Amino acid sequence: MKKSMMSILMLVILLVFTGCSSSSSTGANEDDTLTVAWLPNESGEDLGEARDEIGKILEDATGKKVEHKTTTDYNIAIEAIANGNADLAFLGAQGYIEANNKNDSVQPLVVPSGESGTLDDAVYNSWLAVQNADDYKMNGEYKIDGIQGKKFSFVSNSSTSGFKVPSTGIVDYFSQQDKFKELKAEDLLEGGKDKFFSEVLYGGSHQGSAVNLLTGKAEVAAFCDTCVNNYVELADGEENKAGAVYKVKKDAAEPFNTVVGKTFSLISVTPVLNAPFVVNTELVSEETREKILETLMSDEIATNEKVFVPEDSKLSGLFKRVSGKERLVEVEDDWFNPIRELSK
Repeated sequence: MKKSMMSILMLVILLVFTGCSSSSSTGANEDDTLTVAWLPNESGEDLGEARDEIGKILEDATGKKVEHKTTTDYNIAIEAIANGNADLAFLGAQGYIEANNKNDSVQPLVVPSGESGTLDDAVYNSWLAVQNADDYKMNGEYKIDGIQGKKFSFVSNSSTSGFKVPSTGIVDYFSQQDKFKELKAEDLLEGGKDKFFSEVLYGGSHQGSAVNLLTGKAEVAAFCDTCVNNYVELADGEENKAGAVYKVKKDAAEPFNTVVGKTFSLISVTPVLNAPFVVNTELVSEETREKILETLMSDEIATNEKVFVPEDSKLSGLFKRVSGKERLVEVEDDWFNPIRELSK
């Protein structure tokens, strides 16, 4: 009897450890569907083809069904990946950091490279845009002094290039003046009497922030180049330089279809670390993560014109192909430390 009980006990222990080993290598909660969460900037109908193309390629690589979770709010996408309602997500650097702070199982996979095809120049640009840059020209240079007291549009307080980077730049610049030496980023969140800005709006997306400017709701707006380059074209000046003037294309999709032909100009341009695809490692096994990583970094993605769109293409892809070397490249968590430092 004792021998029989001992045998049963040993069998139970073996099963437990076998189960633990299996779950750690395959993902305790992994199922047959991969849910991908997208920020509002990439949730528009015009990018549906690009989302679907990535989904199809991932389905072929993993044997799983891919479902897209489009959003209208940054926090929805961040919470989805952090709380386990999404397996993968495409987030800005700040959004990734917030999701990782909530759940350290959220880890980066890849970011789009720069024109070199590497991480060395894997940046895009945060813009401060106005209706007329000449109004902000002082002694031959474009300055941001005149933004104080204006109606200002951010994207979201969880946006890297639509809040974190521009707000840090504004604070760094104005805090050199005695009048604003105590200015902090949180002072920019709301406008009103005795506030830095007379009014603060949030576009909810980079496109929305740009439209706030173009419709006159805001006098100054923060948004990024890559999120609006499907809708606007350079009209004057040098691309991504202060003083450059951009015009909304005649065939621009929503929400720019109501402001076709309108222009804005830049008064500040700041490089920002590229946005990552991230994964919740609690939900996706190491084996599946390897398949996803290999696929995202593949030539199949890099040469797909619905994902990396050639400059002369009319398609609205996620990324632009300029040099022909652009691709998704692997990235580690500590690559985003410069963005973390902005919060300290």
